[in-house]
Amino acid sequence: MGGWVCLCLALLASYLQGKRNTQCLFFYIKKKNFSVTVKSLSCSLLFQLVVSAGSSLMKCPLGTKPCKDKSDCVRYNHVCDGEVDCKDGSDEEDCLSECESDQFQCAHGKKCIEMDQVCDGVPQCQDRSDELDCAKRMEGCAHQCDDKSRCIPSSFLCDGERDCADGSDEATCEQECSTAEFRCSSGQCVSASVRCDGHPDCWDSSDEEGCTKAPVCTTKHHCPQSKECLVQEWICDGDQDCKDGSDEKDCPVAPLSCGDFQWMCKSKSKCVPAVWRCDGMKDCDDGSDEDECGMVTCPPHEFQCGSQECLNVALVCNGITNCADGSDEGGSCQKNCADDTRCSQGCYSTPQGPHCHCAAGYKLKEDGWTCVDVNECEGQAPGVCSHLCINTPGSYQCDCHPGFIMEAGGHQCKITGEPFLLTSVQTELYLYGLRSKSLDVLSSSAKKAVLSLDYDWRDQKVFWVSVDTETIRWSSMDQKTTGILIKGVRADSVAVDWLGRNLYWIDGVNSQIVAVRLAKTSVKSLDKSIILDEDLDQPRSLALLPQKGLMFWTEIGNVVKIERAGMDGSERRAVVNSSLGWPGGIAVDLISERVYWTDERLMAIGSSTLDGGDVKILQMKETTNPFSLAVFNEMLYWSDAKKRVVQAANKISGKNRQILLKRPGQPFAVKIIHPILQMDTDSPCKKTDCSHMCVLAPRRRAACKCPSGLLLAEDGLTCSSQVSPTFLLLLSPSTVTKIYLQSRQAVELKGWPEHLALQIPNINEATIMDYSLQENTLVLTDDGTTSLNSFKMKDSGLISQGQLVKLLDDTITAMALDWVTLNMYWSSNKQPRLQVTSKTGAYTAVIIKDGISGVGGIALHPPSGTVCFTNLDLQDANSKAAIECAHMDGAQERVVWKDAVQPASLVFSNNGDTIYWVDMGMGTINSVHINGSGYKTLETADSLSAMALGENALIWMTVSDMTRLWYKEDQQQKKLWFEVGTQVVSLKTFSKSSHSGSSQCAKNNGDCQHLCLTAPAGRTCKCAHDHMVVKGTNCTPQESCSPGSRPCLDQTCLPVAKFCDGHADCSDHSDENCVYALGGGIDNELMNLETEQCSQERCSGNGLCVETKGVASCECSEGFSGATCQDKAAKNMQGPIIYGAAGLCAVVVVIAIIMVVIKKKSAASRDNAETAKEMSMTDLQSKVETIPSTQTAQADVEKPEVTP
Repeated sequence: MGGWVCLCLALLASYLQGKRNTQCLFFYIKKKNFSVTVKSLSCSLLFQLVVSAGSSLMKCPLGTKPCKDKSDCVRYNHVCDGEVDCKDGSDEEDCLSECESDQFQCAHGKKCIEMDQVCDGVPQCQDRSDELDCAKRMEGCAHQCDDKSRCIPSSFLCDGERDCADGSDEATCEQECSTAEFRCSSGQCVSASVRCDGHPDCWDSSDEEGCTKAPVCTTKHHCPQSKECLVQEWICDGDQDCKDGSDEKDCPVAPLSCGDFQWMCKSKSKCVPAVWRCDGMKDCDDGSDEDECGMVTCPPHEFQCGSQECLNVALVCNGITNCADGSDEGGSCQKNCADDTRCSQGCYSTPQGPHCHCAAGYKLKEDGWTCVDVNECEGQAPGVCSHLCINTPGSYQCDCHPGFIMEAGGHQCKITGEPFLLTSVQTELYLYGLRSKSLDVLSSSAKKAVLSLDYDWRDQKVFWVSVDTETIRWSSMDQKTTGILIKGVRADSVAVDWLGRNLYWIDGVNSQIVAVRLAKTSVKSLDKSIILDEDLDQPRSLALLPQKGLMFWTEIGNVVKIERAGMDGSERRAVVNSSLGWPGGIAVDLISERVYWTDERLMAIGSSTLDGGDVKILQMKETTNPFSLAVFNEMLYWSDAKKRVVQAANKISGKNRQILLKRPGQPFAVKIIHPILQMDTDSPCKKTDCSHMCVLAPRRRAACKCPSGLLLAEDGLTCSSQVSPTFLLLLSPSTVTKIYLQSRQAVELKGWPEHLALQIPNINEATIMDYSLQENTLVLTDDGTTSLNSFKMKDSGLISQGQLVKLLDDTITAMALDWVTLNMYWSSNKQPRLQVTSKTGAYTAVIIKDGISGVGGIALHPPSGTVCFTNLDLQDANSKAAIECAHMDGAQERVVWKDAVQPASLVFSNNGDTIYWVDMGMGTINSVHINGSGYKTLETADSLSAMALGENALIWMTVSDMTRLWYKEDQQQKKLWFEVGTQVVSLKTFSKSSHSGSSQCAKNNGDCQHLCLTAPAGRTCKCAHDHMVVKGTNCTPQESCSPGSRPCLDQTCLPVAKFCDGHADCSDHSDENCVYALGGGIDNELMNLETEQCSQERCSGNGLCVETKGVASCECSEGFSGATCQDKAAKNMQGPIIYGAAGLCAVVVVIAIIMVVIKKKSAASRDNAETAKEMSMTDLQSKVETIPSTQTAQADVEKPEVTP
């Protein structure tokens, strides 16, 4: 037994040297057949044999190396550390005596470390020389602390944040206040204007103590004992406002309902943001948010237990169970790593057999042998590095952006200098120190709530806009003065381009993003440049990122989304179009390169990368009404106008929430002020000599912009007036875009050339347009309301003149405007004829009806009196179609081309002898003489949709993945002009040369009573479909229908009551062609229905009710007379005059009442249209006061106070 005891002792000694040696020793014993001879050996000899065997086969654990004499293993960080650990001293041999230039040499001279490890708070040198005299090494060192191992700049002293572990940076702090400030007992400085205002602004409420008079609350509630002013939203809001806490007593328990982006605790007592689920921190009272979080994945250098624990590999197969389920022991633990293992860093035994092992910071490749570096900075978890993460072999290091200093932990960065919160509370502007908690009030001339603001650090100005004003104003941050930057503009959201020196704003009414140069004095509204105006529905809020030349905005129209573009309007695209409810405020965080937005409908704050990826929604009970927001460093700031608070929280997790401002007034806009946010870097505009305005563009570029009415010259720098009067109109469903052909000097544009985009008011889906250059009148069809509408077109916008024709259950398929008379030629699905309506909408006549299957396009040439149209089967796109022409009165109809497939976009040459068209079925642009000769194919292209002629150039449009405009001049090659993602449904060119000439209808309507139609030989008078021509120019009602009836356009007769009753009774639905605009642009169905009835009843069916200068009267048909057209002949003059006068008075009274109603409804209609475009201003105004304002509150002061 003694031999076995000695063997056990020897094995124990070997085990103490390392478990792997024990395994090797057992193998050695077995191989040498020690079991046969062990009893004959002495114990001492056996012990020596075992030790020598162990030494010769010793294999050191991972992270260590053997001494030269193989007697021991030492850790690598103990090698060359200036202290001998091996018995033979080999761990301190062959050490470097000189370090590289970018390394630090420990004092003992035998170790080199990286410079970024010096003074990092962790000693790497054995003699701690890398952590000595660190105060001398830190930039901006002003205060040494923590045994002189840390030094902080002066801006960190007394800033309310503890930066030294010993707290010495916040000791003996005493803040000095100015004469315009009140010093709180807690040390804060607050504006003297908030002293004794009924709301505590000091931490300790000392600004509301010792007041000679009780505060006059402008709110409906106050604390019963301490008398602080309260608003209803503060009662039972979870935050104590009364000193005695009475506002939070006896609060009802509201039923719990979690949002879509929240998670309900199992106790059903709390909702937490979904992002808090399984984040490693228990947020539910019962900790259920950290239960059932799935399998925990261990770092690559650790062993994963079956029971989810993570173990150091040294604890695996060591004979001791460390995993709860014992999965670290047993199995194939006895199998050791082969001597010739291919593992690149190390090998260890596992219950599943030998396994390659990598050091911390490395991971195994798929081959299972090779270790590669783990990039901790790729997809880094929140909190790894708050600013910059730099990957290093086997590790990583954090760094800070310029102007920030790394905090002691080595992960977070802190700004030097105090940042301030700038916010608008009703009409007041506040500056709140985020460290000192100071509160200052800026001068403000606002009479109504300030909804948007931004600041310019260089000029120390805050720019702001308030509700229902047409002025952008400024307040000085240092001189306490105010001023006006620009008048006569509508601004919903303002943003300062401090780098390019411009101010941007959103004009929600005109759906534009506009900019003007920042100036020391006021600028004119004519100096503004439109940056973006295409396909903007209801833009709400704007944020700029000048460093990258980008702007972001929220869109709350029919399709809610977050969009971005270059600050010159280029490279526009939607970045977020999902997970949105009603995105309001928007802000950009340059540090994390993310865009943040508030969402009042989702009651959340969202964020994404600048490209729209990695969308995150933070939904907390504190984000139920977020209005505006700002982001700075690690914090997110937002205003809640309903709860009347400004709050802050961690921008990633939403934790560490704190209330910064809580006042009776409603807070709206918020910004963070710090010079680091507007560092004066080199601007590309400094090197670009624009004649008017320079704006930033993506990728550090600059672009010149011109005010409305000017075009950018070929040099790309100079703005000049238009040389060529020819322009192109492009129609989109809600926009008309005007582009001068002169601007086609720039080709292959990825976006719009210089242009003017005009939003179309009161239109749902515009489809066809035409324009009169002389009258500046635009006429277009609206498929959404099945109507024909008229507008006055100005550079400032489109002014509605009303609906001229409104159909029921029908669609207008073609339309063209006679630019001399403003008569409109048109056709529809239910009325497949060529018909014409007068400019007032009062008279409609059928020109051509026989042999027409359907009309898909119409073109007019008034000087020659010619009309051409397409005759095709609208239901069969592949059927043959014809191009037909006739005189504009319908005479001389003829086919000029019969082999078309899908002809569209008919255009006359200037002299009117040739007609051009696009054949979408054949993919060609064609022309033919109006006599049918000289057919030509001019161009072939895929996806053709429209064409136009202008300045000896052929222009056409193709629509595929993008809308592209091409042109070809004379015999030159075709060129791509520009491409956009906008839907364009129609295009036409207009110029004085193409709209020159006249006709006999130009003066006094050609003396025609109803319609004057141009013909080659002169003119033809035409009457409405239910009248006939008398004496060549006058019109009289037809007798084709029985009394009390009238004809449809297809000449069938129906009772008068069937017309305009909201139900189609005529087979062609023409009984519901009901809306007429009677002068002055008055458009209302009621007016036109009454006009029809007036004509039948008041004018005895023998005339037409007309309105002249607001007075209604009867215009009698030929052969009738009298005030009500009741007499066929004037037999007795005395009676009719008296009767007529009385009748006229009655008519005037009735019509006057109708006109008053109509004008009110018309004004309301215009207001409603404007309101729809003012969601970002007018709708927000409804949020401004849900409690009495300061003015109205004075009346409440006299009432008995109601105490909750």
